[in-house]
Amino acid sequence: MRYEVTLPSMGDDSDESAKVSFWLVKEGEIVMEGDDLIELTTDKAAFTVPSPKTGTLVARTVDEDDDIAAGDVICILEV
Repeated sequence: MRYEVTLPSMGDDSDESAKVSFWLVKEGEIVMEGDDLIELTTDKAAFTVPSPKTGTLVARTVDEDDDIAAGDVICILEV
């Protein structure tokens, strides 16, 4: 089953966006729930997004240097 991983809310500021710094996982790699997938930066901080499920990363839907917002799909896992 395919599962779309979305960027969670970054706090109270719903207009805040983040820039993709770099991916920590390659397509085809197996990830465990809680493993960090991607590093993002905002004007305020840098943070990582953990995998919400165990599975195989089958597609990245954002690239490094992309600007993304809460709710955007960042990748697809096969779970």
